[in-house]
Amino acid sequence: MSTRDVTDATFESEVLQSEKTIMVDFWAEWCGPCRAVSPILDAIATENSEKIDIVKLNVDDNPETAMKYQITSIPAMKVFRGGEVVKTVIGAKPKPALEADLAEFLA
Repeated sequence: MSTRDVTDATFESEVLQSEKTIMVDFWAEWCGPCRAVSPILDAIATENSEKIDIVKLNVDDNPETAMKYQITSIPAMKVFRGGEVVKTVIGAKPKPALEADLAEFLA
């Protein structure tokens, strides 16, 4: 299962109320590093689908959620568990570095 999109309207039900660990990728169309990290996140999502869900939120289309979580630079990835942010990763990174950042959730 690869990544899917969430919006201001679906964020609470899809992310905050999820029983699974969820990583939200805050991104935008115009952001080159966001586009570079996208296939890496798809791969991590596919390889670890039973442990973590990865969803994408376009900050231009969903400013309310981006503002709520004080997203100032993108890509920004926040891991949610039980409706709370438990980890924040800022910036595009190669797959091994992202997997290291997420190790505690992929174990």
